[in-house]
Amino acid sequence: MSTGTIACARCGSALERDDLRCAICNHAAPPITEDLPEARVEVLRCASCGASMTYSVKDRAPTCAFCGSVLHLELPEDPLEQARHYLPFTVDRDTATAALRRWLSGLSWFRPGDLVAESRLESLRALRWVGWVFDAQTLVSWTADSDHGAGRASWAPHGGQLALEFDDAVVPVSRGLSTAETSRLVPSYDLASAVTAADIEESEVVVEHFDVRRSAARRTIVAAIEGMARRRLEGSVIPGRRFRNLHVAILLRRLTTRRCAFPVYVMAYRYRDRLYRFLVSGQDAACLLGQAPYSVTRIAVAALATGVLVALLALLVAVLV
Repeated sequence: MSTGTIACARCGSALERDDLRCAICNHAAPPITEDLPEARVEVLRCASCGASMTYSVKDRAPTCAFCGSVLHLELPEDPLEQARHYLPFTVDRDTATAALRRWLSGLSWFRPGDLVAESRLESLRALRWVGWVFDAQTLVSWTADSDHGAGRASWAPHGGQLALEFDDAVVPVSRGLSTAETSRLVPSYDLASAVTAADIEESEVVVEHFDVRRSAARRTIVAAIEGMARRRLEGSVIPGRRFRNLHVAILLRRLTTRRCAFPVYVMAYRYRDRLYRFLVSGQDAACLLGQAPYSVTRIAVAALATGVLVALLALLVAVLV
């Protein structure tokens, strides 16, 4: 499938076929006259988490690969964007399963004592969630009140400009995984290992679809750039020990984006009569996160023991006094 990428006539920044204006200079994008068909597919939409995936005849039941909920068929009017860069799996299924057992056995004392012995793996699916990877050059203008140079007052105004560059910054747009989950997974990936779809031979791996096009997603990317700029300003740029009323304005000088698919294993294990979800990065078995039950009995015993200890200490203090 052709990328449909062209350059802005004014500033030379990269445009995609659905861009109406340049993200850098706002110049109107020229019309694309060549026929660049995009694949129209039937997708299965999860009724619970909203993730969208293509249908696979190898699946025996129409359930969401992310959360296990029921899927319904959807025929989108506009073509769905596909990931063009894929990060390969470097962790196999056996290693991912072993990571689950290791994680269960290393949980705190407040978990059930038979958790490892009684847990049963119900499903293990290799899938890819999606996100934008972007490079950007920006000019950040900022103002804030700080205690630096305030004299007798509590606050003094400060401001300035700062040129910032962002390389390989990831903006997750997955609907199947939460923001907290993707934030934990992103540092485990080697973005330099990305390959094209032609180099991937994984017919059983489910790939999530992009639900928004590049032009609509640009607001999300710009918001992410603003958040990163704020963290850098708060960390070392704003003078003084305290500040307030930080305002940031972003001027884009260059922006290039890539649609990437990131590998992850999504597992569901059953303890007694309940299912719990567990995630392992497809490129780092040490990056894992999941859900596990607590033992009400053990928590009650700990609370009782704490209460008894407090009472004994109070009695001892009373006797000494």
